[in-house]
Amino acid sequence: MTPHRLLRSSAALGAGVLILAGSLRGQPAAPSLPSDNLNMRFQNGIAAVAEGQIITVDDIRREIAPMIPELQRTARNEQDFNQRLEALQDDTIQALVDRVLIVKDFYSDEKRRIPSSYVDNAVDENIINQWEGDRSKFLAYLRTRGLTLREYRREVEEDIIYNYMRGQKRKSATIVSPVRVQEFYEENEQEFYQEDAVKLRLIQFQRKDGRTDRDLIALAARVQARLDIGQDFAEIAKEVSEDSRRSRGGDWGWLDRSGLKPEFSDPLFELAEGETTHPIILPEGVFLLHSEERKYAGIQAIDEVREQIERILISREARRAQEAWLERLRRNSYVKLY
Repeated sequence: MTPHRLLRSSAALGAGVLILAGSLRGQPAAPSLPSDNLNMRFQNGIAAVAEGQIITVDDIRREIAPMIPELQRTARNEQDFNQRLEALQDDTIQALVDRVLIVKDFYSDEKRRIPSSYVDNAVDENIINQWEGDRSKFLAYLRTRGLTLREYRREVEEDIIYNYMRGQKRKSATIVSPVRVQEFYEENEQEFYQEDAVKLRLIQFQRKDGRTDRDLIALAARVQARLDIGQDFAEIAKEVSEDSRRSRGGDWGWLDRSGLKPEFSDPLFELAEGETTHPIILPEGVFLLHSEERKYAGIQAIDEVREQIERILISREARRAQEAWLERLRRNSYVKLY
């Protein structure tokens, strides 16, 4: 058994659903899903018209179908599910409308065109990834949607354009001034609190083949003797450890105190950098823990988090620039929502 069993469990609560219109094209709707009420919301089968292009209930359903099982799993109750489903539908409609407007904006410059070879390659990749390279399955899918190959290629081309144009807008914000970084740091100082952390390496000898505590301590003592004469912990770990990260020299990376069981954290955080614990006997075996580097509790200095802040600010600015661009496209286009 590895130290995974000794780490505190932490629940990862997935919250958001990222909607990228066109990114799920080519995937058939999942069967046996609950009613999405789209036919009731849009009794004429049309959800929106953008620049003369109709967005149908089927278009929306095809986009949201893969997300509904996760929505079911995370919803607190039926009312919560229905509210979140309707919000997802609205977001998807807006994303599909924006996709039409973005493609139109691309073609407004006559010099911009997507080489046919790009589309050919994308279609081939879709056939491999979505239909396991079986062209007959791909053609059957086109028939279920009533699409010709030309029409499908057009969808793929628009997907390429959509992703390209959004990517270009994100790239427009790549520089953040040192003054803005400093202001953000001062305004959000508590966000950069760092609890005690250690860069951990370990060596484990497992309780197997009838090994007793005495046997395990003897194995650990041999390692300690090698450390005492200056041998490298990581190299010894690669040679003798029975831990799952033996090939990496027992490297478990940076771990916070709260992420470890007391059996590990209590002795480990008593160490200075470069020190190793005495043998720790547990039901899984014997462990030697090595503190390669330490971080002490407190607010991290700005130089330690500068790159992190720059990424946050660039991401925010990119979102603002993209939203301003989309608002301009929406103002200058004909869109009707039903």
